[in-house]
Amino acid sequence: MDPRERNTLSESTSPYLRQHADNPVHWQQWGDDAAAWARERDVPILLSVGYSACHWCHVMAHESFESDAVAELMNRDFVCIKVDREERPDIDAVYMNATVAMTGQGGWPMTAFLTPDGEPFYCGTYFPPSPRQGMPSFTQLLEAIANTWSTRRDEVDQASASVVAELRRGAAGIPEGDRAVDAALLDDAVAAVLQSEDTARGGFGGAPKFPPSSLVEGLLRHVERTGSDAARAAVARTADAMARGGMYDQLAGGFARYSVDADWIVPHFEKMLYDNALLLRFYAHLARRGDAVARRVATDTARFLMEDLGTEDGCFAAALDADTEGEEGLTYAWTPGQLVDVLGAEDGEWAAELFGVTAAGTFEGGTSVLQLRAEPTDQARFESVRSRLAAARASRPQPGRDDKVVTAWNAFAVTALAEGGAALGETSWVDAAARCADRLLDAHLIDGRLRRASLGGVVGDAAGILEDHGALAVALAALHQATGELRWATAAAGILEVALDHFADPEQPGGWFDTADDAETLVTRPRDPLDNATPSGASLVTEAALTLGAVAGVEATRYADIAARSLARASILLDRAPRSAGHWLVVAEAAVAGPVQVAVASEHADDELVRLARRVAAGGTIVVSGAPDSTPLLADRPLVDGRSAAYVCRGYVCDRPVTTADELTDLLTTG
Repeated sequence: MDPRERNTLSESTSPYLRQHADNPVHWQQWGDDAAAWARERDVPILLSVGYSACHWCHVMAHESFESDAVAELMNRDFVCIKVDREERPDIDAVYMNATVAMTGQGGWPMTAFLTPDGEPFYCGTYFPPSPRQGMPSFTQLLEAIANTWSTRRDEVDQASASVVAELRRGAAGIPEGDRAVDAALLDDAVAAVLQSEDTARGGFGGAPKFPPSSLVEGLLRHVERTGSDAARAAVARTADAMARGGMYDQLAGGFARYSVDADWIVPHFEKMLYDNALLLRFYAHLARRGDAVARRVATDTARFLMEDLGTEDGCFAAALDADTEGEEGLTYAWTPGQLVDVLGAEDGEWAAELFGVTAAGTFEGGTSVLQLRAEPTDQARFESVRSRLAAARASRPQPGRDDKVVTAWNAFAVTALAEGGAALGETSWVDAAARCADRLLDAHLIDGRLRRASLGGVVGDAAGILEDHGALAVALAALHQATGELRWATAAAGILEVALDHFADPEQPGGWFDTADDAETLVTRPRDPLDNATPSGASLVTEAALTLGAVAGVEATRYADIAARSLARASILLDRAPRSAGHWLVVAEAAVAGPVQVAVASEHADDELVRLARRVAAGGTIVVSGAPDSTPLLADRPLVDGRSAAYVCRGYVCDRPVTTADELTDLLTTG
């Protein structure tokens, strides 16, 4: 027996791969050894890509990968490779593009058949154990692919060559836009976005509805800069709909991945770190504008991050699974009778009405997902009911947790906690952000290069991608602003320099690749400037450059120029595809506003002017405080008559320093 004829996933640092370690399939991890084995056997590669919180990934695993009969076919005719898309987003991006090109749609689990050289020739997603709705069974597919490989290899070669050629055309980069990134472009981009708003239900487009985290942050910044009533209303509708529907955990905080319906009632139950971090940034920002619901959501979501996703080393786990013991909603759904059992008849009936729990149910089997369509009139009773229900729910079986620590997603959490904590006076949030950032720099930065993920303190081999570098640089810059500590800005600049050295496209100024120039060579070098569920690596690194362009001292001008070139190339996205450029809108709004910089020279760490600036200033404003000359932004900016002084600049134009709260408020709200 060949010693390679075994399942190797128990050796992985990915919880998702480890979930498949007991499959009878001889799963291999991605790498040269697996490809060489396929070449030696002259068989195709079966590539299966998924992630731990994916419901249909678990379904296909149970139906097919746990079957001895199916595994026999897989092992006989293929070299089978499992990939965690969260650990290897570069592999996922390349083959998801192939899947979309071949089928017109994508999703997970992704099932791709490759030549030993990694060239895809047939791709799909979920395949059932028996024929269903026009789909072949998985075993039928396996037999057909194996037969084609053996008897019609020329067709395989033609198909793979055609797909690879299409992938390489798609990776050629985007042309620089012919419109300047200015107020007129952003007005047009916002107007186009608002045309697709669901004004009756909140959000954009139809079902399923995903949280437009970056897009609403960009719209909120647009409101602050322009006063647009239309954008303000859209932000309010979407924020309220997401916070009151079943996608939001009304008992313990935190958002599920998406709503399966257009009314935000029934979620797909997995809770992802990246969604919650990005939404925390938005809701904390909205809370500064006086929105009480946003303040509650921000507080509860921060608690969810720190308590439910917090890891022993001070970072944050990747996700909670969609399923509990193989069943969706088992942990979260309620019947009226269950509410009465926990709360008693009077409070149970009150809670059923408040949370929309009906006899017919809003979910499955007569159960309902909790909603909060109106604010309770009795706040004390509401908190008591929430607390008792949360305690009862904690005794139920709980979803699994993916403890993988992903660099970019943890960086999103650091940014949200640092920004939100500083603005809302939540020092524990800032402390949590600093602990996580220290851990990322200590554990994920190896010989000056970032790694993508770790598990249980063990760092994986996968290299960090552009998203990791951009997100971490943004996070470290946010910590510099929240704490005044120069070390964070220095570390941010170091990360940005690595991105410039290894990810920038030398032939297209302002263009970026998602993998480093010395990373593993795939069939194409992936690059995707569009913002999706998470911001693109390109928009993140541009945000980092824009911020460091104000705080980085001697390199500030160079960083500002880099940000300007990246925005210029992305203008075509804002012009032609603004709904897919949410984070570009975030960055562009900050750039068009100045960016605004507030430097508070003070001998007191908790200065009144600093608190005011963080609370009142628009999103994207760069706020730094400290003793005169303690950081580059405070160079040659002394106290005024022995009093703390705020220096406000917009781009390269500065106002005179002010020393009172009224003066600073006037500068920040009327400029």
